[in-house]
Amino acid sequence: MDLQIAGKVAFVSGSTAGIGFATAKRLVQEGAQVIINGRTQAGVDTAVAELSALVPDANVSGIAADFSKADEVQRLIDQLPTIDILVNNAGIFEPKPFVDIPDEDWFRFFEVNVMSGIRLARHCLPTMLDQNWGRIIFVSSESAVFIPSEMIHYGMTKTAQLAVSRGLAELTTGTNVTVNAILPGPTKSKGVGGFLDELSKAGNKTVDEVEQEFFQTMRPTSLIQRFASVEEIADTIAYYVSGLASATNGAAIRVEGGLIRSIL
Repeated sequence: MDLQIAGKVAFVSGSTAGIGFATAKRLVQEGAQVIINGRTQAGVDTAVAELSALVPDANVSGIAADFSKADEVQRLIDQLPTIDILVNNAGIFEPKPFVDIPDEDWFRFFEVNVMSGIRLARHCLPTMLDQNWGRIIFVSSESAVFIPSEMIHYGMTKTAQLAVSRGLAELTTGTNVTVNAILPGPTKSKGVGGFLDELSKAGNKTVDEVEQEFFQTMRPTSLIQRFASVEEIADTIAYYVSGLASATNGAAIRVEGGLIRSIL
């Protein structure tokens, strides 16, 4: 299937690993020119080299920036060419009891998870509207709807992303620019895989047994009863930034394995 994005310029934040890296790889495979991002130049250089090795003739480059620091974000923005596809994937999470979350953590999570996408969209959207084509994706989470009690501050930022995404979509009325949010469910990123390995060793259980127990106790409403792969999330993102998804705008698209029971 031709996604009609060959030659398009894409920027994917938080893309040296996990969902971001898998998304960058998918877009490169479709012929897009992809700019990746991570907090350190070393991490970015490693990811660029890996993508170049995985995809022959890949048109990929990278810009380092820590999204918790507004000045670094501005330096990144100053280096960006005209962007056709923006994937706001940068984000942080940390389980912590509500009463132990200080004000600083609330602001830090909002700065990274919400303001990162706002700043990039503020820069990219006007040009997309001028050229009458563009795609913006906010990588939110099922936690935007199914707020996790163990990290309410994270859930708050994911819900905020839905509001921003829908609001920006309203500004695209009558154009070929779309803004959507993707809601992944529990996903087996590199960090989650390492966490499962640790639990497996500590409990003298297989990784499969640990995963099964997680879904039985922590996410019992999941219909697939497993972690999604980063590639499954990336494939969904790739479709919704494509030329084939032109009729989907202002949507919150679930890729959470049926975990959320509500119809709407």
